[in-house]
Amino acid sequence: MSESYEVMVPAPVMPGLRVAVLGAGKMGGILLQAFLKNNLLAPEQIFATVQHAERAQALSAQFGVEVTTDNLAAAQLADVILLGVKPTQVPAVIEEIKPALTPKKTVLSFAASVKTRSIEEGAGCELAVIRAMPNTPAMLAAGITALCSGRFVSAEQMAVAQKIFQTVGRTVVVDEKHMDAVTGLSGSGPAFLYIIIEALAEAGVNVGLPRDIATLLAAQTTLGSARMVLETGYHPALLKDAVTTPAGCTVDGILELEEGGLRVTLIKAVKRATQRAKELANG
Repeated sequence: MSESYEVMVPAPVMPGLRVAVLGAGKMGGILLQAFLKNNLLAPEQIFATVQHAERAQALSAQFGVEVTTDNLAAAQLADVILLGVKPTQVPAVIEEIKPALTPKKTVLSFAASVKTRSIEEGAGCELAVIRAMPNTPAMLAAGITALCSGRFVSAEQMAVAQKIFQTVGRTVVVDEKHMDAVTGLSGSGPAFLYIIIEALAEAGVNVGLPRDIATLLAAQTTLGSARMVLETGYHPALLKDAVTTPAGCTVDGILELEEGGLRVTLIKAVKRATQRAKELANG
């Protein structure tokens, strides 16, 4: 006589929460996958929208969640509404879902440079709006997301937003006045670091290393150095000094970096990206 065993499916971390992702593009898709992989939500708690019906069918089959082209219907079903549409589309989407918006719901927007107040005013009620700025390493659950709250957000709602974005990396909470600086630093920062990794790899090739080995050495060195800052808590300058022995190789290299203006150039890059974020925010 054979025995049958029931497979126990663990309960989701947030069992009572219904979440809609309006605009399940690149970041929206990353979040959908993370919700399921981390068991934050069960498939039946998740709703998503895209612009085209064919894409909706494909995503629904891929993730096992309800995906449609109807933003209003998805918003009506959800407690937390994630806005993943382009910044220029936000006013139209808010107008479209306005009948579903109440003070009991939370809108979590990761549309770059769109201010919480503009979403609040578009909703026409005391809506809890949280603005998020994730970055692309979220794809590997190694991102950093800055969050800021609008005027009507409770501590509990912010905690929910943090749990949502902790599925794709770390989170920090900042005042909204700092969000443009966040965009310039951690939003644009991966592109700056890719240039540095590429340059280090090119330098390795220039001094005789095979390209694949040079790229691996440059990338893993960057990763390890970042982990040293995060996990030791030491200031980067202190860690730099630990590598720099008197009259050694590293100090000669650092002198070249300083003469070439790398430090100042990186500071200028972040400042320029921040200024552009402010320009976009002020439209």
